[in-house]
Amino acid sequence: MQVGPNPFVGVIYHWIGGFASATNFIPFRGIKRWSWEIYWLIQGVAAWLIAPMFFASLLVPNLFHILRTAPHDSLFYALLFGVLWGVGGLTFGLAIRYLGIALGYAIALGLCTFFGTLVPPIYSGQISVIAHERSGQVILFGVFVCLVAVAVNGAAGYSKENEVTPEEKAEAGERDFSFGKGIAIAILAGFMSSFFAFGLAAGKPIGDMAKVELLAHNRLDLWQNLPVLVVVLWGGFVTNFIWSAILILKNHSVRQFAGEPGLNPLRASGTSGDTLVDLDPLDPSTFDHIAPKTLTRNYIFAAMAGVIWYFQFFFYSMGQTKMGKYDFSSWTLHMASIILFATLWGLFLKEWLGTSKRTKLLVATGLCLLIGSTIIVGYGNYLKTLEDAATHLNP
Repeated sequence: MQVGPNPFVGVIYHWIGGFASATNFIPFRGIKRWSWEIYWLIQGVAAWLIAPMFFASLLVPNLFHILRTAPHDSLFYALLFGVLWGVGGLTFGLAIRYLGIALGYAIALGLCTFFGTLVPPIYSGQISVIAHERSGQVILFGVFVCLVAVAVNGAAGYSKENEVTPEEKAEAGERDFSFGKGIAIAILAGFMSSFFAFGLAAGKPIGDMAKVELLAHNRLDLWQNLPVLVVVLWGGFVTNFIWSAILILKNHSVRQFAGEPGLNPLRASGTSGDTLVDLDPLDPSTFDHIAPKTLTRNYIFAAMAGVIWYFQFFFYSMGQTKMGKYDFSSWTLHMASIILFATLWGLFLKEWLGTSKRTKLLVATGLCLLIGSTIIVGYGNYLKTLEDAATHLNP
């Protein structure tokens, strides 16, 4: 069943996806006595293999036939860009480690917004048409507002570094906060993460095939991009699996899957207090082994983080189908909503505790600009639907 564009519904889908992305790191905070490579690999299996195949198989008829008969070039480039995006995913985790959730998301995803939104239409030549239409100009202005918001959030983070004491950073879970190191890694993460948008663009023929199957079976074409996600995420899994395997071999941490305790380099949970709550002083075996209940919770939290992460692109793929001709702007909406909700999570987790009124004002201004950018971009897409309708009525 084919449904026409509806940019405002698309914005809602993108906001839901953004909330899912900003929330996926939260379950990591409940993981205890596991090294980063262990829970990162488990969440990756859930996020990049199990969830994409499950939902695509459930909602798209003849999924495997689509993937077998899709154009080889489309499959290859979608997979390749997924591999490159995987590098961004790895470095993104480090950016969160050194900058915290709010600032790490703002800087890395701000750059990802710029590259992922503008490079594809520039490469395809569509940008010249966009720049000469009123709707396109509104959308580009919305992208500009989003980038200004990122700059404001960056200024807030720099101000925060000079105001928050090491003790307050530790209380918020930011024991490794380093603005300089974090910015350098965030720049790399932002650039490499933008390849996800390229992968989705390369996989468009796969989405077109899925749309034909969906309409033939009288189903909503809302799900047409789910098979594209399967291919791009395969590529991302390859990169993350290789790096996790290298760390597992290097750190001799493979026994942690069975309960041997490890460290938490990303500070998923603190190194004192509730980190050791699973130790039973009457049971010496728990001193060098994670208690069974804790081990089970670790698997659940890691898998939960992966599934929540996948839902960001599940809703992104739905929102993209609602944005009309200028669906490239979906990337801006997606990134802006992630930064917005990540900043709210940062406030909730007291990452900005102890900062001045000036810093808090910068954070609030950044939030308002992000909300405004999504509204502007959505309105630009709405104008495009009106322009197309007028052209159709008056050829």
